[in-house]
Amino acid sequence: MTLRAVVEGVGHYLPDRVVPNSEFEKTLDTSDEWIRTRSGIERRHFAADDQTTSDLAVHAAQAALENAGLGVDDIDGIIVATSTPDLTFPSVATMVQRDLGMDHGFGFDVQAVCAGFIYALANANALIIAGQAKRLLVIGAETFSRIMDWTDRSTCVLFGDGAGALVLGAQDGQGDNTDRGILSSDINSDGRYRDMLYVDGGVSTTGSAGKLRMQGNPLFRQAVEKLTSTADTALGKIGLAGSDIDWIVPHQANIRIIQGTAKKMAVPMDRVIVTVQDHGNTSAASIPLALSVGVSEGKIKPGDLVLSEAIGGGLAWGSVILRW
Repeated sequence: MTLRAVVEGVGHYLPDRVVPNSEFEKTLDTSDEWIRTRSGIERRHFAADDQTTSDLAVHAAQAALENAGLGVDDIDGIIVATSTPDLTFPSVATMVQRDLGMDHGFGFDVQAVCAGFIYALANANALIIAGQAKRLLVIGAETFSRIMDWTDRSTCVLFGDGAGALVLGAQDGQGDNTDRGILSSDINSDGRYRDMLYVDGGVSTTGSAGKLRMQGNPLFRQAVEKLTSTADTALGKIGLAGSDIDWIVPHQANIRIIQGTAKKMAVPMDRVIVTVQDHGNTSAASIPLALSVGVSEGKIKPGDLVLSEAIGGGLAWGSVILRW
């Protein structure tokens, strides 16, 4: 028998404020058509002034626990993927732990920007396989609206706020690619590409959070190549190919990146979960958010083979293959 980290529940949360593309026309030289054509985004959600990343994460965690039919006493630990924490420290995960009323176990954050949830899943899988935990909450949560330069039309129209969560539990499998749960993962980074996507501030540099900066065209070229490569690597580890995938649930950065990656993998778009039009780029929250939407819409079903992949600042990128 082989121990697997199996998805037992999924949930998400979006702030109440919906921001359509037309809102940016009031302050920027842009239009709804310009934004849709270049990104596929039609609207996004922004957190209220008194909402923090941990607030969004708590809502998503509660939804995932309810979906799993579990409570906090059933959870051994919390991993939160985020690049927009409430505070420099403590971690968002410990704030979520507190707000859920959980007085046991552990919590920590993972920071790999848009690839953060993939990194969090890989870490959660390793902890479960190693016997360090039997059940984990894995959350992606972001308030990227707090680090936008509202004068930069090339970036501020792309991002949104939100959170998604999975409950992962230890279950025995046969040890082959028909098992439920996480079957393989692949994570990578290359710091030489830092300037393609970064925030121009930080505690030890400017003493403030800073604003997001991006080189869109070079990043696009890197994204399609690296996302395809990491997906092929993860599939190869378990002897599968793109044709075996039931659903790609990608990082929701840009519809052209999503389409380009699917095309290179020869996977039709009707087998890709796309939410970028409704949520924009929610960074580490985008994959769990899209997974939750895919389940709630009746698309992702038990037994389906799901590929998730993401790339973000660092550059950091990776993929996870799991059977739902």
